[in-house]
Amino acid sequence: MNFTKMHGIGNDYVYVDGFKETIEDPNAFSEFISDRHFGIGADGLVMILPSEIADFRMRMFNADGSEGKMCGNATRCIGKFVYEAGYTDQTNITLETLSGIKYLKLNVEDNKVTSVEVNMGNAILIPKDIPILAEGETFINQPIDIDGIYYNVTCVSMGNPHAVLFCDTDIDNLSLETIGPKFEFHPLFPERINTEFVQIINENTVKMRVWERGSGETWACGTGACAVAVSCVLNGFCKQGEELTIQLRGGDLKITYNTDGSVLMKGPATKVFDGVIEY
Repeated sequence: MNFTKMHGIGNDYVYVDGFKETIEDPNAFSEFISDRHFGIGADGLVMILPSEIADFRMRMFNADGSEGKMCGNATRCIGKFVYEAGYTDQTNITLETLSGIKYLKLNVEDNKVTSVEVNMGNAILIPKDIPILAEGETFINQPIDIDGIYYNVTCVSMGNPHAVLFCDTDIDNLSLETIGPKFEFHPLFPERINTEFVQIINENTVKMRVWERGSGETWACGTGACAVAVSCVLNGFCKQGEELTIQLRGGDLKITYNTDGSVLMKGPATKVFDGVIEY
């Protein structure tokens, strides 16, 4: 099977061209190829497919084989893939995902896509729609119990669920391998949760690390960065409508939480290599 390895600031996936290739069991295939010792090595699998309601369709699977509804970094990489593969000559395209249609604007130089801007849609703040097992209209700066210690989190869905935790200490010293799973599998989150650990640099810049459900710590998370920007506004750290720089382990994303509730994400997309794998 032919594949392409791509990453969005270090959030790496194996991309399979569904116009040419068929995967009978993508859950098992994702788990196999994601293994960094016995497979290709990735945060998961992304399939690029035809769509009846948009220009293209995306399916994405985590490293543990579970299917996710959305991946912000993958949307940018798909934009680069379909343009450079000649599937489109348009710089404004639509992408069908399990969390709705996303709108991509491709920035092209010398026939290469250098960066992509994605309209990620509106942030979801109602607990039952995120989903989390809590009453009320929002879950902002609310305490949850992790092994007897209370952490205040803000919960947002950007097509998949996120819990954002603001930290007073340097997040580089956190042991995400220890604390991440405790958030991921907390009973408050019926579909598990992605957790962002955030350090405020100034009103226009923050640093984050992310523990992704099904994959563990990744070097970047596009939907997570969007959830962080929304949470920064909701908690009074940043201003709505202003661009925020999110510093991740793999690089920076530019996120704007617009006054109409929508979220814009800007960032690079990088092709690493093409390959063929026996499976």
